[in-house]
Amino acid sequence: MHDNDLHVHQPVTKPGSLLLHPVRKFSALNRLFATSSLVHRLLLVVALGVAATGVEAGQQQYEPLAASVRSALAAAVSDRSPPEPVFASVNHRVDWLASMSERLPRRWKPELQQRVEFLKTVRYEASRAGLDPQLVLGLIEVESYFRRYAVSHAGARGYMQVMPFWASLIGDGDATKLFDARTNLRFGCLILRHYLDIEKGDMFRALARYNGSLGRPEYPNAVFNAARKWEYRPSLQQAQADNTGQAMLSAISPAPAPATAAR
Repeated sequence: MHDNDLHVHQPVTKPGSLLLHPVRKFSALNRLFATSSLVHRLLLVVALGVAATGVEAGQQQYEPLAASVRSALAAAVSDRSPPEPVFASVNHRVDWLASMSERLPRRWKPELQQRVEFLKTVRYEASRAGLDPQLVLGLIEVESYFRRYAVSHAGARGYMQVMPFWASLIGDGDATKLFDARTNLRFGCLILRHYLDIEKGDMFRALARYNGSLGRPEYPNAVFNAARKWEYRPSLQQAQADNTGQAMLSAISPAPAPATAAR
């Protein structure tokens, strides 16, 4: 199964949790209540209350935007400059792409060229929005597990699970474009940046707002945990190249002029 397959995003549930069709779920609950003693019913209510506080897929909430903010976001979305990410050197570019490529799930990204183009776009769009590319990769892992055509039950779409109302709010109104890889990553990164600005640089709260779960820790913690797996660790060759480059810079940098004594 490849990227051109349609997938409905399912919330992650723990073993033993109730994941039923809504009608069958409530029928099952009714039967449990009908056949249980009073004590069992009370325990069931408590258990359901605890389950309701677990991690579930949330979505961005529609909030009116100031005209200036809306215009700025719309202009940022419409910019179609070539997605060429910036690297410190050619060696850094090759090392980063190779390191990240090895971690992508082959089921959704089976071909090397496919993985490289995806990673280049993620790095470009994340950096363009002033975000850490590794954090964005962690968010994508949590939101869609790198499935381009993932759709949540609430209608969020694509890699970064962008809600369709954003297409009308800051785009051209065509929500089908959210299945385009670059468009989805552009929207998702700009939305997260917008929330980060609202929260005055507090990424924990920005992530919760992105997920529609402000005030709850489960989603931000899940993204931070996933992002740790995407931390870039330079290879030995890259580390040696970095050290050599630093030594060369030090060697060719002009020595500071000696201070002259005041007369």
